[in-house]
Amino acid sequence: MTVDAVDARLVSVHGGHTAEFGDGKDTLAEVVAEYVRQDFDWIGITEHIPPVSDKFLFDEDREAGETASSKRARFTDYFSTARSLQSENSTALQILVGFETECCTGYVNHVEELRRELKPDYIVGSVHHVRDVVIDGRSQWYAEAIAGVGGIDELYCEYFDQQYEMMESLRPEVIGHFDLIRFHDADYRERFRVSQIKDRIWRNLEKAKEIDSILDLNLRALEKGASEPYVSRSILEMASEIGVKCVPGDDSHGVASVGRHLDRGIELLAELGFEVEWPKPRGSLQD
Repeated sequence: MTVDAVDARLVSVHGGHTAEFGDGKDTLAEVVAEYVRQDFDWIGITEHIPPVSDKFLFDEDREAGETASSKRARFTDYFSTARSLQSENSTALQILVGFETECCTGYVNHVEELRRELKPDYIVGSVHHVRDVVIDGRSQWYAEAIAGVGGIDELYCEYFDQQYEMMESLRPEVIGHFDLIRFHDADYRERFRVSQIKDRIWRNLEKAKEIDSILDLNLRALEKGASEPYVSRSILEMASEIGVKCVPGDDSHGVASVGRHLDRGIELLAELGFEVEWPKPRGSLQD
């Protein structure tokens, strides 16, 4: 099967991380121009939210003299720039302006405050921490997270429990990289068969269906050397069975990663029977 055979439009429900406003490369205008050049139909720009507090700054942030307050100010600038680009490119590309959440101590009130202030078109609900330890960064952090909960199966359970709580609390329009917890686990396919983990996956997919959230088929996993995107095929099959929507996201981190691996994502979703008319996040403009 090929992308031409599927005849699907080019879209990305999760992308737009840049050096200008986050942890990517290039400026947001340059990234948007590349989406236009590649003739995308619509995209979601979803930069990471600023940290809840200085506790969640990375070492490189502190070395650069950043604070939670300075990152909050830059995030406001991001929204202003994104809205301007949304207007300037309206005839060539539909741009939805949103943001990607964290899931750590204090995040619910923090996210809701940002929602009220900035009025995003939608949000991507993502979990990058378990018990406030980052699980998609350095391998030693992942090991620390495992030790903190008493084992790797327990880590998966807590991850999916936090994800469920996030979905209940925030009702995000998009669920980011649903199974990111597998990041440092070569045996994740076997892990997904463990009953206490599989039960939580089913529960979370059913919650996604209940709140009409879209799963982000996050293709950046392929860019990092994974054999399949987030969401894994076995979970996609479960999602398809119960009717959860899924849309490709390139999770672009600069011009060079715009549209990367989108062909594989489209082929996979078409093969598994997902709607390739690409539903937009609920609440966003549909025309």
